[in-house]
Amino acid sequence: QVQLVESGGGLVQAGGSLRLSCAASGSGISINTMGWYRQAPGKQRELVATITSGGTTNYADSVKGRFTISRDNAKNTVYLQMNNLNPEDTAVYYCKMNIQISVRSYLYWGQGTQVTVSS
Repeated sequence: QVQLVESGGGLVQAGGSLRLSCAASGSGISINTMGWYRQAPGKQRELVATITSGGTTNYADSVKGRFTISRDNAKNTVYLQMNNLNPEDTAVYYCKMNIQISVRSYLYWGQGTQVTVSS
């Protein structure tokens, strides 16, 4: 059974940095696209960044130049380095992975980690 475990959230002042991690457990898996999403109170979940198995990245306009997504395929882990944070970045951050098991692909979500940016 595959599980995604997130870590790295917390409270930070505006202008500060945080690094999120999300690791997938399970054997015999192959991970395609990995991504980070966030959901602020009263708002819909939105895409933050994605990275393909080939390393192609995509970012929401609101985080371009401040956030960097990366992955370590040997560790089945995706990272989100967040710099120059502002209060509008406050949200629960979720990782998502498209994981192939045998001949089928499945979407998995992490449990979410809270990021709070104070002004």
